[in-house]
Amino acid sequence: MQLTWYGHSTFRVESGDARILIDPFLSGNPSWDGGWEGPAEGVTHVLLTHGHNDHVGDTLDILKASGAMLVAAYEVCMYLVGQGAAEDRINPGNHGGTVDCGGFTTTFVNALHSSSFGGDGGGNTYLGNPLGLVLHFPGDKTLYHMGDTDIFGDMALINELHEPKIGLVPIGDRFTMGGAVAALACRRFFKFETAIPCHYGTFPIIDASAETFVEGMKGTDTDVLVPKIGEPVTL
Repeated sequence: MQLTWYGHSTFRVESGDARILIDPFLSGNPSWDGGWEGPAEGVTHVLLTHGHNDHVGDTLDILKASGAMLVAAYEVCMYLVGQGAAEDRINPGNHGGTVDCGGFTTTFVNALHSSSFGGDGGGNTYLGNPLGLVLHFPGDKTLYHMGDTDIFGDMALINELHEPKIGLVPIGDRFTMGGAVAALACRRFFKFETAIPCHYGTFPIIDASAETFVEGMKGTDTDVLVPKIGEPVTL
């Protein structure tokens, strides 16, 4: 599996024939100034954890340009169809469901957050429940993108059911758990081989670095990987 972080919660994941973008907030992302076209090259799937602008990002442009499959909550899928996404290229779900994405599956799990999309004229469109995403690949490691969330006890069930080996963990505080609580979640509920922090350093009002999370994970068997933005790593 090859993984590239583009700042905030945006990741490209490549495994087998799948080329996946998760939460493609690229244009307007202060951590990334390269546009969406490069990260979206050859993309086969766009996965969204929830409907906030800084996660939906460039999804609509990417879907129109690539013909990729959209995998997200039902409300998010239908909202984007209303904006011009192809209805025959959506793969919606909700908590507890698993969908076949062709080459891998996605299971929708809980996340403690909210989900809406704000328009230019103000106001917000409700977009269903926020989600975490568990990706199962044949012959490759299971990946869990937590989405935007706080710690919650049923993370233990997610680990029991799915045994994810790679965790993409929000640590920025204010809108998600902070680094110390995120480290507690990883230590208490999971046996990740690799934990990758995200949702930090993007805006001044969230934590600027991963130091607290890295410190909190010391002494565990988990490899904490803090990748450089835009540089692929192999897991």
